[in-house]
Amino acid sequence: MNIVRSAFRNPPLLTFLLVALVWIVASFTLRGFGAYGHLRYLLELAAVIGIVAAGQTLVILMGGIDLSVGAVITVTAILLPLISPAWDPTGLAGIAAALAIATGIGLMNGAGAAYLRVPPIIMTLAMATFLQGLLVIVAGGSAVTVSNPAVILLGQARPLGIPSGIILWLAVSIVVLLLVHRMPIGARFLALGANPLAARLSGVSVNRNTPIVHTLSGSFAGLAGILVLGMNRQGYVGIGDPYLLTSIAAVVLGGTSILGGRGTYAGTIPGAILLVTTTALITVVNASPGWRSIMFGTLILALLLVSGREARR
Repeated sequence: MNIVRSAFRNPPLLTFLLVALVWIVASFTLRGFGAYGHLRYLLELAAVIGIVAAGQTLVILMGGIDLSVGAVITVTAILLPLISPAWDPTGLAGIAAALAIATGIGLMNGAGAAYLRVPPIIMTLAMATFLQGLLVIVAGGSAVTVSNPAVILLGQARPLGIPSGIILWLAVSIVVLLLVHRMPIGARFLALGANPLAARLSGVSVNRNTPIVHTLSGSFAGLAGILVLGMNRQGYVGIGDPYLLTSIAAVVLGGTSILGGRGTYAGTIPGAILLVTTTALITVVNASPGWRSIMFGTLILALLLVSGREARR
């Protein structure tokens, strides 16, 4: 009984328990679900959401929402094959250029929110709209095939049988957890999200920290875009759209307050896995796309009521 009470007081732990419960039940009821290859595939899909949600977590902790992450993923996936120089046999120069573009987009989001006083949700929405229009002009709706060897390696390599995307997600998770919980800058993010006025009176600069979180969000979205490109071997307009709402849902499922100031990326990790697992279970049902969307939305709402709700005091 005490374990159950502790779990409900600890949203990340509760989300982990929900993932474990769903996996156990599904493994016994669905043939092949519990196979190592299938679970590894689910984690590989969750890695993309988890990496995008890493930046989204930081932005939400500061009381904002980044609505441009889907567009940044699409920009990265489309532009990287176009800007990879022929003289670079490794493909690393193209990756560096694509990450620089994604990081720059995040920096512009943060600068607009900090110095122009545009609310982050409006600033990132405007940026997403601008990028979507730009991509239509540049790509014209046609898919772009990747030939960058480093991108292909990232999407297809499995060192020691583990997909490189999962290894990348592990590295990102360590960095974000250390940033939030072991570095002073993480405490400033939380302070600004919890009480911006009190934080400013204490000497915490909004203009300095807002660009940082949005720059990191852009970088992580760009990294996810490279991973998606490597996994799909092509980029096209709209490839990043599914990751916008799922990144936000993963953060909230993990117990992070949508109002900012409270939460941890440790909860976002199982939140991403839970979303992918839910999608996989719904796919098993032979339903039309419309009914799948309805079931997915209903399940997400139910899961949020259990694991991602605000703590009542």
